Amino acid sequence: MNARNARRHVLKLGMSAVGAGLLGQSNILRASTPIPGNGRQMIWRNWSGIQSCQVESLLTPADEAAIAKLLHGTTNIVRCVGSGHSFTGLVPTQATILSLDKVSGLITHDKGGMTASVRAGTRLAQLSRQLDALGLALPNLPDIDAQSFAGAISTATHGTGAGLQALHAGVRSIRMVTAKGDVIDTRNAEHAGLLDPLRVSLGSLGVLTEMTTDVVPAFKLHRRVWLKPVEELLEVAPQLALEHRHFEFYYLPFTGFAAAITHDIDATGVTHHPDSADENMLRDLRRLRDWLGKSPDLRRWVARKLIDVDQTETAVDQSWKLLSTPRPMLFNESECHIPREAGIACVREVIQKLEQRNEVFFPLEFRFVKADTAWLSPFYQRDSCSIAVHAAAGEPYAYLVNEIAPIFRKYQGRPHWGKLHAHGPRDFKTLYPRWQDFLEVRQQLDPQGRLLNPYLRQLFGVPA
Repeated sequence: MNARNARRHVLKLGMSAVGAGLLGQSNILRASTPIPGNGRQMIWRNWSGIQSCQVESLLTPADEAAIAKLLHGTTNIVRCVGSGHSFTGLVPTQATILSLDKVSGLITHDKGGMTASVRAGTRLAQLSRQLDALGLALPNLPDIDAQSFAGAISTATHGTGAGLQALHAGVRSIRMVTAKGDVIDTRNAEHAGLLDPLRVSLGSLGVLTEMTTDVVPAFKLHRRVWLKPVEELLEVAPQLALEHRHFEFYYLPFTGFAAAITHDIDATGVTHHPDSADENMLRDLRRLRDWLGKSPDLRRWVARKLIDVDQTETAVDQSWKLLSTPRPMLFNESECHIPREAGIACVREVIQKLEQRNEVFFPLEFRFVKADTAWLSPFYQRDSCSIAVHAAAGEPYAYLVNEIAPIFRKYQGRPHWGKLHAHGPRDFKTLYPRWQDFLEVRQQLDPQGRLLNPYLRQLFGVPA
Protein backbone atom coordinates (compact mmCIF):
# COMPACT_ATOMS: atom_id res chain seq x y z
CA MET A 1 0.00 0.00 0.00
CA ASN A 2 1.50 3.35 -1.02
CA ALA A 3 1.58 6.39 1.24
CA ARG A 4 -1.42 8.09 -0.39
CA ASN A 5 -3.61 4.99 -0.15
CA ALA A 6 -2.43 4.38 3.41
CA ARG A 7 -3.50 7.88 4.35
CA ARG A 8 -6.91 7.38 2.78
CA HIS A 9 -7.23 4.02 4.56
CA VAL A 10 -6.51 5.48 7.99
CA LEU A 11 -8.81 8.43 7.46
CA LYS A 12 -11.63 6.26 6.24
CA LEU A 13 -11.31 4.16 9.37
CA GLY A 14 -11.12 7.22 11.58
CA MET A 15 -14.04 9.09 10.09
CA SER A 16 -16.33 6.08 9.95
CA ALA A 17 -15.49 5.07 13.49
CA VAL A 18 -15.91 8.45 15.06
CA GLY A 19 -18.94 9.34 13.00
CA ALA A 20 -20.64 6.10 13.92
CA GLY A 21 -20.02 6.46 17.63
CA LEU A 22 -16.70 4.70 18.03
CA LEU A 23 -16.64 2.70 21.16
CA GLY A 24 -18.21 -0.78 21.24
CA GLN A 25 -21.66 -2.40 21.50
CA SER A 26 -23.13 -3.81 24.68
CA ASN A 27 -23.43 -7.57 24.90
CA ILE A 28 -26.90 -7.76 26.42
CA LEU A 29 -26.44 -11.30 27.69
CA ARG A 30 -23.14 -10.71 29.44
CA ALA A 31 -24.62 -9.07 32.50
CA SER A 32 -27.97 -10.85 32.74
CA THR A 33 -26.75 -14.41 32.20
CA PRO A 34 -25.44 -16.04 35.39
CA ILE A 35 -22.19 -17.97 35.30
CA PRO A 36 -22.09 -21.07 37.52
CA GLY A 37 -20.06 -20.49 40.66
CA ASN A 38 -19.48 -22.45 43.86
CA GLY A 39 -22.42 -24.33 45.32
CA ARG A 40 -25.75 -22.62 44.71
CA GLN A 41 -24.25 -19.20 44.07
CA MET A 42 -23.80 -17.49 40.72
CA ILE A 43 -21.41 -14.84 39.46
CA TRP A 44 -22.66 -11.66 37.83
CA ARG A 45 -20.37 -9.34 35.86
CA ASN A 46 -21.01 -6.03 34.17
CA TRP A 47 -20.34 -5.33 30.51
CA SER A 48 -16.70 -4.34 30.84
CA GLY A 49 -15.92 -6.87 33.56
CA ILE A 50 -14.81 -4.46 36.31
CA GLN A 51 -17.92 -4.96 38.47
CA SER A 52 -18.85 -8.43 39.66
CA CYS A 53 -20.44 -10.25 42.57
CA GLN A 54 -21.37 -13.72 43.75
CA VAL A 55 -25.11 -13.76 44.43
CA GLU A 56 -27.51 -16.11 46.13
CA SER A 57 -30.06 -15.69 43.34
CA LEU A 58 -30.58 -13.96 40.02
CA LEU A 59 -34.32 -13.78 39.38
CA THR A 60 -36.30 -12.87 36.25
CA PRO A 61 -39.92 -12.18 37.25
CA ALA A 62 -42.44 -12.22 34.43
CA ASP A 63 -44.50 -9.17 35.35
CA GLU A 64 -45.25 -6.47 37.89
CA ALA A 65 -47.33 -8.80 40.05
CA ALA A 66 -44.44 -11.23 40.32
CA ILE A 67 -42.11 -8.40 41.31
CA ALA A 68 -44.52 -7.22 43.99
CA LYS A 69 -44.88 -10.75 45.36
CA LEU A 70 -41.13 -11.21 45.43
CA LEU A 71 -40.45 -7.95 47.29
CA HIS A 72 -43.30 -8.51 49.72
CA GLY A 73 -42.03 -11.98 50.56
CA THR A 74 -38.31 -11.38 51.08
CA THR A 75 -36.08 -9.51 53.49
CA ASN A 76 -33.06 -9.88 51.20
CA ILE A 77 -31.22 -6.94 49.66
CA VAL A 78 -32.49 -6.66 46.08
CA ARG A 79 -30.77 -4.85 43.24
CA CYS A 80 -32.08 -4.53 39.69
CA VAL A 81 -30.01 -5.01 36.55
CA GLY A 82 -30.67 -4.01 32.97
CA SER A 83 -27.92 -4.53 30.40
CA GLY A 84 -25.14 -4.12 32.97
CA HIS A 85 -23.62 -1.24 31.05
CA SER A 86 -22.87 0.89 34.11
CA PHE A 87 -19.26 0.98 35.24
CA THR A 88 -20.03 1.97 38.83
CA GLY A 89 -21.08 -0.48 41.54
CA LEU A 90 -24.82 0.07 41.21
CA VAL A 91 -25.68 -3.63 40.92
CA PRO A 92 -23.32 -5.85 42.98
CA THR A 93 -24.85 -7.52 46.02
CA GLN A 94 -24.41 -10.88 47.71
CA ALA A 95 -28.16 -11.33 48.02
CA THR A 96 -30.59 -11.02 45.07
CA ILE A 97 -30.22 -9.49 41.62
CA LEU A 98 -33.46 -8.86 39.79
CA SER A 99 -33.38 -8.87 36.00
CA LEU A 100 -36.29 -7.21 34.20
CA ASP A 101 -35.57 -8.90 30.88
CA LYS A 102 -39.04 -10.51 30.84
CA VAL A 103 -40.80 -7.27 31.80
CA SER A 104 -40.28 -5.91 28.34
CA GLY A 105 -42.01 -4.44 25.32
CA LEU A 106 -44.12 -1.53 24.15
CA ILE A 107 -47.48 -1.50 25.96
CA THR A 108 -49.43 1.16 24.10
CA HIS A 109 -49.01 4.43 22.21
CA ASP A 110 -51.05 7.59 21.75
CA LYS A 111 -50.43 9.51 18.52
CA GLY A 112 -52.79 12.25 19.66
CA GLY A 113 -50.88 12.94 22.86
CA MET A 114 -47.57 11.77 21.32
CA THR A 115 -46.73 9.38 24.14
CA ALA A 116 -45.82 5.72 24.44
CA SER A 117 -46.00 3.43 27.46
CA VAL A 118 -43.20 0.92 27.81
CA ARG A 119 -42.22 -1.82 30.24
CA ALA A 120 -39.10 -1.23 32.28
CA GLY A 121 -36.87 -3.95 30.84
CA THR A 122 -37.34 -2.90 27.21
CA ARG A 123 -34.02 -2.32 25.48
CA LEU A 124 -33.69 1.02 23.73
CA ALA A 125 -32.88 -0.79 20.49
CA GLN A 126 -36.07 -2.83 20.75
CA LEU A 127 -38.16 0.22 21.59
CA SER A 128 -36.74 2.21 18.68
CA ARG A 129 -37.68 -0.53 16.24
CA GLN A 130 -41.17 -0.95 17.68
CA LEU A 131 -41.81 2.79 17.56
CA ASP A 132 -40.43 3.07 14.03
CA ALA A 133 -42.93 0.46 12.84
CA LEU A 134 -45.65 2.78 14.14
CA GLY A 135 -44.18 5.89 12.50
CA LEU A 136 -42.85 7.18 15.83
CA ALA A 137 -39.47 7.75 17.48
CA LEU A 138 -37.88 8.92 20.70
CA PRO A 139 -36.81 12.58 20.41
CA ASN A 140 -33.18 11.67 21.12
CA LEU A 141 -31.04 8.64 21.89
CA PRO A 142 -27.70 7.88 23.53
CA ASP A 143 -24.89 6.56 21.38
CA ILE A 144 -25.42 3.03 22.71
CA ASP A 145 -28.92 1.53 22.65
CA ALA A 146 -28.40 -1.77 24.47
CA GLN A 147 -29.59 -0.35 27.80
CA SER A 148 -32.97 -1.11 29.30
CA PHE A 149 -35.30 1.86 29.37
CA ALA A 150 -35.52 1.79 33.17
CA GLY A 151 -31.75 1.54 33.52
CA ALA A 152 -31.20 4.36 31.07
CA ILE A 153 -33.48 6.84 32.81
CA SER A 154 -32.37 5.76 36.29
CA THR A 155 -28.77 6.76 35.51
CA ALA A 156 -29.59 9.89 33.45
CA THR A 157 -28.44 8.43 30.14
CA HIS A 158 -28.37 11.06 27.41
CA GLY A 159 -27.50 11.86 23.81
CA THR A 160 -26.33 15.17 22.42
CA GLY A 161 -28.10 18.35 21.33
CA ALA A 162 -28.03 21.83 22.86
CA GLY A 163 -31.82 21.97 22.67
CA LEU A 164 -32.45 18.33 23.60
CA GLN A 165 -32.83 16.78 27.04
CA ALA A 166 -31.75 13.43 28.47
CA LEU A 167 -34.12 10.45 28.15
CA HIS A 168 -35.60 10.75 31.63
CA ALA A 169 -36.83 14.31 30.99
CA GLY A 170 -39.45 13.03 28.55
CA VAL A 171 -40.96 10.57 31.05
CA ARG A 172 -44.46 11.70 32.05
CA SER A 173 -45.40 8.95 34.48
CA ILE A 174 -43.83 5.96 36.24
CA ARG A 175 -45.19 2.82 37.87
CA MET A 176 -42.99 1.08 40.40
CA VAL A 177 -43.00 -1.51 43.17
CA THR A 178 -41.67 -0.35 46.54
CA ALA A 179 -39.36 -2.35 48.78
CA LYS A 180 -42.45 -3.49 50.71
CA GLY A 181 -44.15 -4.79 47.56
CA ASP A 182 -46.64 -1.92 47.13
CA VAL A 183 -47.37 -0.56 43.64
CA ILE A 184 -47.09 3.20 43.15
CA ASP A 185 -48.22 5.11 40.05
CA THR A 186 -47.31 8.78 39.66
CA ARG A 187 -50.47 9.36 37.63
CA ASN A 188 -52.34 9.16 40.93
CA ALA A 189 -52.53 12.51 42.67
CA GLU A 190 -51.13 11.19 45.94
CA HIS A 191 -47.93 10.06 44.22
CA ALA A 192 -47.55 12.75 41.53
CA GLY A 193 -44.80 14.45 43.54
CA LEU A 194 -42.59 11.37 43.16
CA LEU A 195 -42.10 11.81 39.42
CA ASP A 196 -39.02 14.04 39.59
CA PRO A 197 -37.32 11.95 42.30
CA LEU A 198 -38.10 8.77 40.33
CA ARG A 199 -36.91 9.97 36.94
CA VAL A 200 -33.30 9.50 38.06
CA SER A 201 -33.22 7.27 41.15
CA LEU A 202 -30.39 4.72 40.70
CA GLY A 203 -32.85 1.96 41.50
CA SER A 204 -32.94 3.11 45.12
CA LEU A 205 -36.60 4.11 45.48
CA GLY A 206 -38.23 0.98 44.10
CA VAL A 207 -38.34 -1.36 41.11
CA LEU A 208 -39.60 0.53 38.07
CA THR A 209 -42.09 -1.48 36.00
CA GLU A 210 -43.71 0.88 33.46
CA MET A 211 -43.05 4.35 32.09
CA THR A 212 -44.99 6.65 29.77
CA THR A 213 -42.71 8.88 27.74
CA ASP A 214 -42.84 11.52 25.03
CA VAL A 215 -42.44 10.44 21.42
CA VAL A 216 -42.29 12.31 18.12
CA PRO A 217 -43.12 11.40 14.51
CA ALA A 218 -40.41 9.17 13.03
CA PHE A 219 -37.72 11.23 11.31
CA LYS A 220 -34.60 10.88 9.23
CA LEU A 221 -31.31 12.55 9.98
CA HIS A 222 -28.47 13.74 7.80
CA ARG A 223 -25.09 13.11 9.40
CA ARG A 224 -21.93 14.98 8.48
CA VAL A 225 -18.48 14.14 9.86
CA TRP A 226 -15.32 16.11 9.25
CA LEU A 227 -11.90 16.56 10.81
CA LYS A 228 -10.59 19.84 12.13
CA PRO A 229 -7.64 20.91 14.30
CA VAL A 230 -8.97 20.66 17.82
CA GLU A 231 -8.18 24.26 18.79
CA GLU A 232 -10.06 25.56 15.77
CA LEU A 233 -13.01 23.32 16.57
CA LEU A 234 -13.10 24.40 20.21
CA GLU A 235 -13.48 27.99 19.07
CA VAL A 236 -16.60 27.25 17.02
CA ALA A 237 -18.11 24.34 18.99
CA PRO A 238 -20.66 26.44 20.93
CA GLN A 239 -21.91 28.01 17.70
CA LEU A 240 -22.11 24.65 15.93
CA ALA A 241 -24.17 23.33 18.85
CA LEU A 242 -26.66 26.15 18.33
CA GLU A 243 -26.82 25.70 14.56
CA HIS A 244 -27.46 21.95 14.46
CA ARG A 245 -30.02 19.63 16.03
CA HIS A 246 -27.19 17.43 17.24
CA PHE A 247 -23.54 18.36 17.53
CA GLU A 248 -20.64 16.58 19.23
CA PHE A 249 -16.99 15.95 18.67
CA TYR A 250 -14.40 13.31 19.40
CA TYR A 251 -10.84 14.32 20.10
CA LEU A 252 -8.30 11.83 18.72
CA PRO A 253 -5.46 11.77 21.28
CA PHE A 254 -1.95 12.65 20.15
CA THR A 255 -3.13 13.82 16.71
CA GLY A 256 -4.14 17.44 17.32
CA PHE A 257 -7.39 16.75 15.45
CA ALA A 258 -10.99 16.24 16.43
CA ALA A 259 -13.88 14.81 14.45
CA ALA A 260 -16.93 17.06 14.38
CA ILE A 261 -20.29 15.32 13.97
CA THR A 262 -23.62 16.97 13.18
CA HIS A 263 -27.08 15.48 12.69
CA ASP A 264 -29.96 17.48 11.22
CA ILE A 265 -33.46 16.63 10.06
CA ASP A 266 -33.43 15.32 6.48
CA ALA A 267 -36.51 15.57 4.29
CA THR A 268 -35.08 14.10 1.08
CA GLY A 269 -36.21 10.56 1.86
CA VAL A 270 -33.05 9.15 0.29
CA THR A 271 -31.22 6.72 2.59
CA HIS A 272 -27.43 6.65 2.40
CA HIS A 273 -25.64 4.84 5.23
CA PRO A 274 -22.08 3.61 4.61
CA ASP A 275 -20.75 0.69 6.61
CA SER A 276 -18.85 1.56 9.75
CA ALA A 277 -15.24 0.56 10.26
CA ASP A 278 -14.94 1.63 13.87
CA GLU A 279 -13.12 -1.46 15.09
CA ASN A 280 -10.43 -1.00 12.44
CA MET A 281 -10.10 2.62 13.50
CA LEU A 282 -9.56 1.71 17.13
CA ARG A 283 -7.04 -0.93 16.18
CA ASP A 284 -5.15 1.66 14.11
CA LEU A 285 -5.08 4.13 16.99
CA ARG A 286 -3.93 1.40 19.33
CA ARG A 287 -1.18 0.29 16.94
CA LEU A 288 0.03 3.86 16.63
CA ARG A 289 0.14 4.04 20.43
CA ASP A 290 1.93 0.70 20.71
CA TRP A 291 4.52 1.61 18.06
CA LEU A 292 5.22 5.21 19.03
CA GLY A 293 3.80 5.62 22.52
CA LYS A 294 7.20 6.36 23.99
CA SER A 295 7.77 9.14 21.45
CA PRO A 296 4.67 11.35 21.63
CA ASP A 297 6.07 14.02 19.31
CA LEU A 298 6.81 11.43 16.64
CA ARG A 299 3.40 9.88 17.23
CA ARG A 300 1.74 13.24 16.55
CA TRP A 301 3.85 13.82 13.45
CA VAL A 302 2.98 10.42 11.97
CA ALA A 303 -0.72 10.81 12.79
CA ARG A 304 -0.89 14.18 11.06
CA LYS A 305 0.80 12.78 7.99
CA LEU A 306 -1.82 10.04 7.79
CA ILE A 307 -4.86 12.25 8.29
CA ASP A 308 -6.48 13.72 5.18
CA VAL A 309 -8.32 16.76 6.51
CA ASP A 310 -10.19 17.37 3.25
CA GLN A 311 -12.37 14.28 3.46
CA THR A 312 -15.95 14.54 4.72
CA GLU A 313 -18.36 11.68 5.26
CA THR A 314 -22.15 11.82 5.20
CA ALA A 315 -25.05 9.49 5.89
CA VAL A 316 -28.85 9.70 5.81
CA ASP A 317 -31.06 7.24 7.68
CA GLN A 318 -33.75 6.88 10.32
CA SER A 319 -32.80 8.72 13.49
CA TRP A 320 -32.32 5.60 15.63
CA LYS A 321 -30.00 4.05 13.07
CA LEU A 322 -27.61 7.00 13.21
CA LEU A 323 -27.79 8.23 16.80
CA SER A 324 -27.06 4.80 18.34
CA THR A 325 -24.41 2.53 16.89
CA PRO A 326 -22.66 -0.82 17.52
CA ARG A 327 -19.67 -0.79 19.88
CA PRO A 328 -17.91 -4.17 19.93
CA MET A 329 -14.74 -3.11 21.75
CA LEU A 330 -15.04 -3.21 25.54
CA PHE A 331 -13.92 -0.17 27.52
CA ASN A 332 -14.20 1.61 30.86
CA GLU A 333 -15.37 5.19 31.08
CA SER A 334 -15.61 8.28 33.25
CA GLU A 335 -17.94 11.15 32.33
CA CYS A 336 -18.86 14.45 33.94
CA HIS A 337 -21.36 17.15 33.05
CA ILE A 338 -20.04 20.69 33.24
CA PRO A 339 -22.01 23.97 33.23
CA ARG A 340 -22.24 24.83 29.55
CA GLU A 341 -20.41 28.13 29.85
CA ALA A 342 -17.38 26.32 31.30
CA GLY A 343 -17.38 23.31 28.98
CA ILE A 344 -14.71 24.45 26.53
CA ALA A 345 -12.30 25.57 29.25
CA CYS A 346 -12.76 22.27 31.05
CA VAL A 347 -12.22 20.05 28.00
CA ARG A 348 -9.01 21.93 27.16
CA GLU A 349 -7.62 20.97 30.56
CA VAL A 350 -8.82 17.39 30.24
CA ILE A 351 -7.11 16.98 26.86
CA GLN A 352 -3.90 18.41 28.25
CA LYS A 353 -4.01 16.03 31.22
CA LEU A 354 -4.83 12.98 29.06
CA GLU A 355 -1.88 13.60 26.80
CA GLN A 356 0.49 13.47 29.74
CA ARG A 357 -0.08 9.70 29.61
CA ASN A 358 1.42 8.08 26.54
CA GLU A 359 -0.79 4.98 26.81
CA VAL A 360 -3.96 6.92 25.96
CA PHE A 361 -5.48 6.18 22.56
CA PHE A 362 -9.27 6.13 23.02
CA PRO A 363 -10.98 9.31 21.74
CA LEU A 364 -12.53 11.80 24.15
CA GLU A 365 -16.23 12.56 23.61
CA PHE A 366 -17.77 16.03 24.03
CA ARG A 367 -21.55 16.59 23.93
CA PHE A 368 -24.28 19.11 24.77
CA VAL A 369 -27.39 18.46 26.90
CA LYS A 370 -30.32 20.72 27.85
CA ALA A 371 -31.42 21.28 31.46
CA ASP A 372 -34.29 19.40 33.13
CA THR A 373 -36.02 19.10 36.52
CA ALA A 374 -35.27 15.57 37.81
CA TRP A 375 -33.79 15.92 41.29
CA LEU A 376 -30.73 13.74 40.72
CA SER A 377 -30.28 14.63 37.08
CA PRO A 378 -26.75 15.89 36.36
CA PHE A 379 -28.56 18.43 34.18
CA TYR A 380 -30.86 19.64 36.96
CA GLN A 381 -31.66 23.29 36.11
CA ARG A 382 -28.37 23.51 34.21
CA ASP A 383 -27.56 23.38 30.50
CA SER A 384 -24.43 21.29 30.29
CA CYS A 385 -21.50 20.00 28.30
CA SER A 386 -20.61 16.35 28.81
CA ILE A 387 -17.02 15.18 28.69
CA ALA A 388 -16.30 11.45 28.55
CA VAL A 389 -12.90 9.75 28.71
CA HIS A 390 -12.27 6.06 28.06
CA ALA A 391 -9.72 3.28 28.43
CA ALA A 392 -9.80 -0.08 26.70
CA ALA A 393 -10.96 -2.98 28.86
CA GLY A 394 -7.99 -4.89 30.21
CA GLU A 395 -5.82 -1.76 30.35
CA PRO A 396 -5.27 0.52 33.38
CA TYR A 397 -8.19 2.89 33.88
CA ALA A 398 -7.78 4.32 37.40
CA TYR A 399 -6.26 7.50 35.95
CA LEU A 400 -9.61 8.31 34.33
CA VAL A 401 -10.78 9.09 37.86
CA ASN A 402 -7.65 9.91 39.82
CA GLU A 403 -6.22 12.40 37.33
CA ILE A 404 -9.30 13.73 35.54
CA ALA A 405 -11.69 14.00 38.50
CA PRO A 406 -9.89 17.02 40.04
CA ILE A 407 -10.46 18.91 36.78
CA PHE A 408 -14.14 17.95 36.72
CA ARG A 409 -14.50 18.99 40.35
CA LYS A 410 -12.81 22.34 39.62
CA TYR A 411 -15.57 23.12 37.11
CA GLN A 412 -18.46 21.91 39.34
CA GLY A 413 -18.91 18.80 37.22
CA ARG A 414 -21.73 16.42 38.09
CA PRO A 415 -20.76 12.82 37.28
CA HIS A 416 -22.73 10.45 35.10
CA TRP A 417 -24.27 8.01 37.60
CA GLY A 418 -23.29 4.99 35.54
CA LYS A 419 -19.70 6.08 34.87
CA LEU A 420 -16.59 5.97 37.07
CA HIS A 421 -16.16 9.00 39.31
CA ALA A 422 -14.57 10.23 42.53
CA HIS A 423 -17.51 12.15 43.98
CA GLY A 424 -19.07 11.45 47.36
CA PRO A 425 -21.96 12.61 49.59
CA ARG A 426 -20.34 15.95 50.44
CA ASP A 427 -19.92 16.75 46.74
CA PHE A 428 -23.50 15.79 45.94
CA LYS A 429 -24.92 17.88 48.76
CA THR A 430 -23.23 20.90 47.18
CA LEU A 431 -23.88 20.02 43.54
CA TYR A 432 -27.54 18.98 43.81
CA PRO A 433 -30.01 21.48 45.32
CA ARG A 434 -32.56 18.66 45.96
CA TRP A 435 -30.05 16.12 47.32
CA GLN A 436 -31.38 16.17 50.88
CA ASP A 437 -34.95 16.04 49.63
CA PHE A 438 -34.11 12.91 47.66
CA LEU A 439 -32.52 11.27 50.69
CA GLU A 440 -35.66 11.93 52.71
CA VAL A 441 -37.88 10.39 50.01
CA ARG A 442 -35.59 7.36 49.87
CA GLN A 443 -35.79 6.94 53.64
CA GLN A 444 -39.59 7.12 53.55
CA LEU A 445 -39.94 4.58 50.75
CA ASP A 446 -37.26 2.14 51.95
CA PRO A 447 -36.48 2.79 55.63
CA GLN A 448 -34.72 -0.57 56.04
CA GLY A 449 -32.47 -0.01 53.02
CA ARG A 450 -33.48 -3.22 51.27
CA LEU A 451 -32.73 -1.67 47.86
CA LEU A 452 -29.27 -0.46 48.88
CA ASN A 453 -26.05 -2.33 48.24
CA PRO A 454 -22.71 -1.27 49.82
CA TYR A 455 -21.98 1.12 46.93
CA LEU A 456 -25.27 2.99 47.31
CA ARG A 457 -24.96 3.13 51.08
CA GLN A 458 -21.64 4.87 50.65
CA LEU A 459 -23.02 7.15 47.93
CA PHE A 460 -25.98 8.25 50.07
CA GLY A 461 -24.06 8.28 53.35
CA VAL A 462 -26.23 5.53 54.88
CA PRO A 463 -24.50 3.47 57.62
CA ALA A 464 -24.11 -0.26 56.97
